[in-house]
Amino acid sequence: MTHPPASFTPPSQGYASLLADIKQRVRQAQVRAMLSVNAELIRLYWGIGQTIHERQQQEGWGAGVIPRLVRDLHNELPEEKGFSERNIKQMLAFYREYAQLPFVQQPAAQIEAEQKMPQAVALFSAELILALPWTHHAVLMAKVKDHATRRWYMQAALEHGWSRNILLMQIETAAHQRHGLQTSLPSIEQIEAELQGLDEAAHPSSLSNI
Repeated sequence: MTHPPASFTPPSQGYASLLADIKQRVRQAQVRAMLSVNAELIRLYWGIGQTIHERQQQEGWGAGVIPRLVRDLHNELPEEKGFSERNIKQMLAFYREYAQLPFVQQPAAQIEAEQKMPQAVALFSAELILALPWTHHAVLMAKVKDHATRRWYMQAALEHGWSRNILLMQIETAAHQRHGLQTSLPSIEQIEAELQGLDEAAHPSSLSNI
C-alpha cells in the first residue's frame, strides 16, 4: 500500500469546508468554555457579596471588616489575585445592586423569582448579568445609575463584543443618547466612525486654524 508524500496537497473541493468546519467547532468550544468560566466567576462574586452583606447584618460589622478580610484572604489564598479591597467592595456593591436576581436557583425557581422582582430590577435577567465580564459590571455600576440605560449598554457590549475600554468610551460619549435606547444597535464600524468624528471635533487639525 502506497502513501502519499508528506507534501501531498488534497483536492481543494471539500477540503476547505473540512478545515472551516473544524475551525468553527474549535472556536465555538472556546467561546462556550469562556462563557462558562465567566458565569461561574460572576456567581462566585455575587455569592461572596451576599455572604459579606448577610454577615454584616447579622454581626453588626461595619466596613472595617473588609480590610481585615482582604489581608486574611491574601494569607490563606496567596495565589488568588482577585481579592483586593477595591474588588471586595465591588462584590458587595454588586450583590446589593442585584440582590433579588436568582443567580443560583433552578430554572423553574428563577422564573418564579423573576416574576416577583421590582420593576427596576426586572429589567435585568440572570442570563444577561452572567454573560457580561466582571470588568464591564464594575464600569457600569460606577458610571451608569439608570437601570434602563445600563441595560442598553449591557446588550450593546454583548452584541458588538465591546472591550472594557470601548464600553467606557461609549458611556463617556453618551452613545445611548445618540441612538435613543433603540433596540436595533449600531454596528461597531458605525460606532468607531462616530468616535473618530467626536475626536476630530475635540482636537481639530492645525490646518483648520490657518
